[in-house]
Amino acid sequence: PRGAAGGPERYGGPRMSAASFIGQIGPIVQKYAALYGYRFPSAIIAQACIESAYGTSSLAYRYHNYFGIKWWRGCGRSAVNLQTKEEYTPGILTSVKSGFAVGQDMEDGVRMYFEFITRNSRYNNLKGATSSRNYIELIRADGYATSSTYVSTVWKVVQAQGLERFDQQSTPTPVSYAGIVTASALNVRTAPSTSAEILQVGGHAFVLPKGLVVAIEAELAGWGKLASVDGWISLTYIKK
Repeated sequence: PRGAAGGPERYGGPRMSAASFIGQIGPIVQKYAALYGYRFPSAIIAQACIESAYGTSSLAYRYHNYFGIKWWRGCGRSAVNLQTKEEYTPGILTSVKSGFAVGQDMEDGVRMYFEFITRNSRYNNLKGATSSRNYIELIRADGYATSSTYVSTVWKVVQAQGLERFDQQSTPTPVSYAGIVTASALNVRTAPSTSAEILQVGGHAFVLPKGLVVAIEAELAGWGKLASVDGWISLTYIKK
């Protein structure tokens, strides 16, 4: 599956200032960036600004999809077909119809973005981004967008709107210790949140049995990052 290429065509949704849209979506992106382990929410907020025309595209205001996320099998969401433009050849836009995933509200629309990039291996390099601009460069190279000017367009929004202020966020604290699972079955999640998806291994939910000894390498808000896999568990059910 791919992310947006040119975004759905605009249909003149409710008017919203750039500041108002950023004020609404910025803190939500910042929250989920911290939960999922991405260091530069500024780049992601700028993506939302561009992909949704600051919340005024039909895909955004009607279907709560602020990032032009295409529907993918297993996403657990319904789809809507909308006209979009792809730049398969530099400088030439081609109109096509594509199926886009539908969100329930703004928060769900943001969560959908993080689920998408986390569950698709082509975006594994994003957590290693060294700057906001580098994040944009990486996600463009990964195939998220076909626009030949995507990097410069998104980066200009970061700069013009001063979005790097959102990069000051809580990050996981490195630790190193072993603990014993006290719950009868402890879910391993993709991010430190009960709303995050349960990690899948071989098509099955990854669940730790009671009594298992696990190694923890990081902590964040009552959650522990496993040293063996890219997954999180609630420390409520861990005895040091």
